[in-house]
Amino acid sequence: MPFVQVKLLEGVFSKEQKQEMIRKFTDLMVSFEGEALRPVVWVVIEEVKSGEWGIGGNALTTADAKNLVAGKQL
Repeated sequence: MPFVQVKLLEGVFSKEQKQEMIRKFTDLMVSFEGEALRPVVWVVIEEVKSGEWGIGGNALTTADAKNLVAGKQL
């Protein structure tokens, strides 16, 4: 029973994008384990509040993450 845990900064991805992530992570696990496992692949998306995720000793905010998604540097 595969369990995939995804942590994201709150407010960066839309509901539709998160649903697509769930579908694609499930498809990925099925590609390794076989179609019979599809009903028992668990994907959990957890959102972390802005500023409560650190990279390189610095807090990452939702605005920072959106800039990264847009191709901008921190």
